[in-house]
Amino acid sequence: MNVIRKIEHWGDVHQSKWLDFLRILLGLVIFGKGVSFISDTSALQNLIVENNVFGFSGVLISVAIHVVAFAHLVGGILLTLGLVTRFAAVIQIPILLCAVLFVNLTRGFSMPNSELWLSVLVLFLLVLFWVTGSGPLSVDEGLKNRKGKRYD
Repeated sequence: MNVIRKIEHWGDVHQSKWLDFLRILLGLVIFGKGVSFISDTSALQNLIVENNVFGFSGVLISVAIHVVAFAHLVGGILLTLGLVTRFAAVIQIPILLCAVLFVNLTRGFSMPNSELWLSVLVLFLLVLFWVTGSGPLSVDEGLKNRKGKRYD
């Protein structure tokens, strides 16, 4: 537990504004992926069945799709706003690990497999924001600064 606090402290001390713009972009990409999952659930269902991820049955596939879509929608909004960024990133990391290892990696390391490269990049950025946190241009930072002020 002490190691995690040290990592969080290091991330809080080493924040840059340019990383905030990257965090906002990442949140929008994840939110967009959640919207695409909801708008076309059959494509995601076929992808899971095609790769036989964890041997899910039809009911479990439907539940998994809705959980992943909900996590992407909420996590994307939280990342974009910079609200509980570390929590939002940690929730997304297992989803992206499954996407990289079980879904996209089966197609190989070719250039046409752009989903693999996007998934790896998003996974790397999620780990980065799990370490660095929200940044100066975030709701978290605004709440932290407001907590110290008293309005009489």
